Order: sequence, then C-alpha cells, then structure tokens
Amino acid sequence: MRVALFLTCVNDLLYPDTGRAVVTLLERLGVEVDFPAGQTCCGQAHYNTGYRHEAEPLVRRHAEVFAGYDYVVAPSGSCVAMVRDNYPRMAERAAAEGRDSGRGLAAAAAAAVPQTYELTEFLVDVLGVTDVGAYFPHTVTYHPSCHGLRMLGLGDRPRRLLQAVRGLELRELPGAQECCGFGGTFAVKNPDVSAAMGQDKIDNARSTGARVLCGADNSCLMHLDGMISRQNAPLRAVHLAEILASTQEHPYQTPETAGKIR
Repeated sequence: MRVALFLTCVNDLLYPDTGRAVVTLLERLGVEVDFPAGQTCCGQAHYNTGYRHEAEPLVRRHAEVFAGYDYVVAPSGSCVAMVRDNYPRMAERAAAEGRDSGRGLAAAAAAAVPQTYELTEFLVDVLGVTDVGAYFPHTVTYHPSCHGLRMLGLGDRPRRLLQAVRGLELRELPGAQECCGFGGTFAVKNPDVSAAMGQDKIDNARSTGARVLCGADNSCLMHLDGMISRQNAPLRAVHLAEILASTQEHPYQTPETAGKIR
C-alpha cells in the first residue's frame, strides 16, 4: 500500500504539528507514508473566490504529483471535498466550454477523485480501525466542519474514533451541525456574521464543560481558536489527528500548547 500525505496549505503553513501527527498515527498503524514535496494548493481558494479557470492548472498539478499512490490522505475535509466534489465539476464545465481539448483536466480529475481520502475515512473505511491505540485524558467536544459533514458525509466516523480513545471523555456539542462561521472567504467578506457564528459555537462548546474543542479541519479551528485565545477562555482547539496520535508514552504536547490543557 503506497500512501501519500496531502498536507494542505493551512496545515503546511500554520499547523505543521497536524501533519506530523498524521504521519505518527499512520506509521503506528503499519502504514508507510510518503510526502510528495511537489504538492501545492489544491485550488480551493481560487475556486471559491471565482477564479475557476486559474484553478485548473492546480488540478492537473495535483494529479501529477500524487500519481502512482494507492491512497492520498489529508487531515482536511474541505480540501478533500474540493478534490472529490469540485474537480469533476471543473472538468465538466471546461469540456462544455470547449476548453479542455488536449489539456487533460477530465483525466486529472478522474485520477485524483478515487484515491483521495479524508483522514477519518481512511482510518475507518480503508484500514478498518476505530481504536488506534490513542490516549488523551481530557474532556472533549467535537465540532463537525461543514465540508466533512455535508459534502463528504463523514457521519459518525470522527466520533467513533474519539470514543475509542482511552482516557477521553466525549461530551455532546449543542448545535453541532451549525456552521462555525469560517467558510473561507465568507469570514473575510462577512466578518460580523462570521464572528457571531463563531461565538455561538464557542458558547456551545463551553456549555459542555469540555476543555478541548476538537475538529478535523484546521481552517475552522483557526477561526474558533483565534476567538478563544482573545477571550482567554478555558478551552483549547485541537485537531483530531493530534488527539489520535497521542499515546500514554508520548502524550499530546507541543511548545505552543504545553500546559494549556488541564
């Protein structure tokens, strides 16, 4: 089994510990992970802001870089949704407009879609595991990001993985299926609405008494954790991969978060 880590831009630039956690977790489960250094943005930012033609070279680049791997795994539902849902749409539109002759957009999309998995999908559906040997002795509530919830249909996979973590107490998040307000450029174009939605999500998380707000998409967690830090709230946003990578011998801890969870 040849597995490539599709790290995504947000994780690469802002949350490298999440990428390290994915590698640690998968290697612990016996998976050999490669990181193709030639990977770039999947094109989601371009696509969502209306620069759809400009995103097309990134589709071809993505397929080229990840060619030959059995699976491509990403700790980001939004980027996986971009590949699986929007790449075929882009190819269909380009073909309908007569712009894809000889450029291979349809072939690139066809190659990328079936091999690309969000992390929890890969763990549960491909590896067939929910107990990954994790240990995380904290109270946790889980926020299902919109792309994973609605576009990928992750369902209860993340919660099943969390429920199997030793020491972890999972508390239900009120209004869990409501958007946190990030939405990529939505947060930039509608900052007041975005902040209000984020505050609702934080208030709901705090009402559970949990000390950790877990998610599977660092873009949403970045939005929420920024607000949490400014309020000095007794809550910490942590990516699911970092919880699953934590063991009793090697507990979750980074220079940025050491001592912040009790």
